[in-house]
Amino acid sequence: MKKAARVGPASLAEGVREGDARAIARAISLIEDNDPEAARLIGELFPHTGRALLVGLTGSPGTGKSSLVNHLARHYRAQGKKVGIIAIDPTSPFTGGALLGDRVRMQEHATDENIYIRSMATRGSLGGLARATGDAVLVLDAAGKDLILIETVGVGQDEIDIVRLADVTVLLLVPGLGDDVQTFKAGVMEIADVFVINKVDRGESERVERDLKAMLSLSRRQDGWQTPVVKTVATEGTGVEELAEAVERFNAYLDQNDLREQKRTERWQERLLDLIRQRALERVLEVAVGKESLARYAGQIARRERDPHSVVEELLRTAGVNRG
Repeated sequence: MKKAARVGPASLAEGVREGDARAIARAISLIEDNDPEAARLIGELFPHTGRALLVGLTGSPGTGKSSLVNHLARHYRAQGKKVGIIAIDPTSPFTGGALLGDRVRMQEHATDENIYIRSMATRGSLGGLARATGDAVLVLDAAGKDLILIETVGVGQDEIDIVRLADVTVLLLVPGLGDDVQTFKAGVMEIADVFVINKVDRGESERVERDLKAMLSLSRRQDGWQTPVVKTVATEGTGVEELAEAVERFNAYLDQNDLREQKRTERWQERLLDLIRQRALERVLEVAVGKESLARYAGQIARRERDPHSVVEELLRTAGVNRG
């Protein structure tokens, strides 16, 4: 195996493009650590991205996302496809790392050089994804993966960030997790391109399917896609082939209706806004604040000596971010 101990973003990018697992791991670590070289690395890799199909799997905790990802990876590998897996996990309060590491996931794939699995900690990010997930996906895309499966952390009803990243979004539901009707009202229901009712061997799945289809019949997507409902037992691999077929149908639908570029443009618009917010915040914190100053400003506001808006305006002016 080629060594990943290369110096500089260009050399590291070369290792990534060659599919070197150690180079991929190092590249993603640079991104997660917000290393100054990370942006240059992405600049080297970006022209070689855009070819992988990005499949996001989301849903509440306990819906069986990891098991389904495991069997999907097996299905795609049987077709000869190269697979990347990004599994977003809760953050350790002690180390800041992922509580559920990739070593305890999907062990049957550990020796397959055509599958790359990476666990990433949310590190405080809301919406079910780590902040660095988008760039990590670019690394796997540049490494030649045909499909990248992105499993969100499972934060519940507000877990919608995946739609800004994935080509196809799969939402998992299971019978018996509580108030199904309330779940149907959640904003996360609006982002699914494919619905999966998992653990159908539990019973009550027919009622969940009936209620879900009734809800879908009352609304129509702007792109005209009729969202399918697939039933699975992820622990046994039941229904995985049908799910893969539903994913491929939506992927084909995007091309048949000239929607792919529109969808990706909309996604990148959201990503650009996120990057601008991130960089602006970093600049303000670097130039204008510092931990001690932030505490001082917060104390002034808490004592009602100043109001928060005037403090923010002062910090933006100091950082050179002016309204005009």
